[in-house]
Amino acid sequence: MSGETDLIKLYSARILALAADIPHHERLEAPDATVKRRSPLCGSTVTVDVATEDGRVARFGQEVKACALGQAAASVVGSAIIGATRAQVETARDQLKAMLKQGGPVPDAPFDGLEVLLPARDYKNRHASILLALEAAAEAVAQAEAARCA
Repeated sequence: MSGETDLIKLYSARILALAADIPHHERLEAPDATVKRRSPLCGSTVTVDVATEDGRVARFGQEVKACALGQAAASVVGSAIIGATRAQVETARDQLKAMLKQGGPVPDAPFDGLEVLLPARDYKNRHASILLALEAAAEAVAQAEAARCA
C-alpha cells in the first residue's frame, strides 16, 4: 500500500496538469538547431527546435513523446526557456540532474518550476525521461550558438 501511495504522490494533480498543457508543442519551421534525445530505458523521446537572437532563446518548439513526468518537465522548460541564455539552460540542466540524483537544490529561476519533480528523486528509472527536455534544449542552444559563430 505504501508503494501505491508513493506513486499517487509522484503523479500529483500538478504534474498531470503540466503534462496536459505543454507550451511550444509544435516544431519550428526554420530553427537554428534541432536536437532529438531518447531515453533508452523507457523509450521516451523529445525533439527540440531553437532559434536564438542576441545570445538568448527567441523561439522554441518541441515534440514530446514521454511519460507524464517527462511531459511535465518539458512543460516547465517550454514555459521558462524563451529569453534564457545558453548559460541559464545549461545551469538548469545540471541543477535538475543534481536535484534528482544527488539531492541538490531546485534549479534557479526561471526554471524553478521543476521543483514539482522533487518526488521523482526516489524513482531512478524516471530520471532519464525527466532530463530529456533540458538536455535537448541545452544541446540545441549550444549548436545554435556555434552555428552563429561559424
